Amino acid sequence: MADAAAKIFLPTVSPTSSPTSKVFALINKVTPGNTTSILPGEAEHEFDAIAALLLVITLIVCILFGYYVKVHRIYCLPESAVAMLVGVVLGGITRFINPDNDYDLSILSFSPEIFFFVLLPPIIFEAGYSLNKESFFENFGTITMYAMIGTMISTFFIGVFILLLGKYSIVSTVDSSNLMETMLFGALISAVDPVATLSIMGSPELQCDQLLYSLVFGESVLNDAIAIVLFRTFLKFYSHNNMEGHDIPLALWEFLYVSFLSIVIGTLLGLLASFIYRHSRLNEYPKFETSLLFLFCYGCYAAAEAAQMSGIMALFFNGMVLSHYNSVNLSRAAHVASEHIFSTLATLSETVVFLYMGAVSFCRRDYNCSLHLSIIVCETLINRIF
Repeated sequence: MADAAAKIFLPTVSPTSSPTSKVFALINKVTPGNTTSILPGEAEHEFDAIAALLLVITLIVCILFGYYVKVHRIYCLPESAVAMLVGVVLGGITRFINPDNDYDLSILSFSPEIFFFVLLPPIIFEAGYSLNKESFFENFGTITMYAMIGTMISTFFIGVFILLLGKYSIVSTVDSSNLMETMLFGALISAVDPVATLSIMGSPELQCDQLLYSLVFGESVLNDAIAIVLFRTFLKFYSHNNMEGHDIPLALWEFLYVSFLSIVIGTLLGLLASFIYRHSRLNEYPKFETSLLFLFCYGCYAAAEAAQMSGIMALFFNGMVLSHYNSVNLSRAAHVASEHIFSTLATLSETVVFLYMGAVSFCRRDYNCSLHLSIIVCETLINRIF
């Protein structure tokens, strides 16, 4: 986890702009004539420590603000919005202090691999592990219709709409001859994260209708997985040449194929873990129980990704299977500890994600205002429709 945190803050840079050279330049400015020998490894280690300290302090601020929001029942400002606002402030301060230093601004950038393999698995696993399975499967048909059919309609509608914007030269940066390119964007923007909505609806003070909450929660989890599967499916068929008409049925078949196999992988690995717990005496060693559960979580996600399937969909169903079949095999201490540990990891991961979503807005300068305005209007209209 320490290495992962370091990678977030320390993206790869050229030797001429390495952290070591930055630190040595600072030392030479502050202490002219200083002949003390400082090893490069020590300087880089110190830089890493400062970056990690800033991350920890920022997370503490976000969590304390989230606590304040919960205690004072400020429903118009969810915890996710608080983390994003803190990120915006952090990015704005960094941009204001060092407007021309791209290296300092790169500290605010986000590594996709860190997100997918470190931050995302606890969020998805906790969602499946803590899911109210009875309500979910009672409304599984409706949830699937909203998540699968609704996401596909949204993807194709946005893709065609953006394509028309490019064809009629409303947005000049869109390749109007390539439908698959706009479909990639449609799949990307159709993944709606309802964390803020669910945090409000899940509040016991509001006494929200359980059927509505189950529908929104189930659709939100499957929506993200389906949107990512669609994106990867379209990416396989992406080409700078004109797309053939027979590519769309092949893409849809690929989508169904990947979705089905992902669910199978997650279910089988969940049953395997339950079998191991059932036919062993792990319940006598709670720390081993919890450790194995943690490893099965990441193992399921990594296995699905290695097989070029959807790790999100596999891990979600893996969490559901483990919650249903393996809970009875756990000792009381491991059962309580696993729920709290995964809930804590999910909270920290979500906070980091929303924090960087706010901070990353100051990392780039090459904005195309007309394109972004068209995208925002399109996205808003689609969200209102669905």
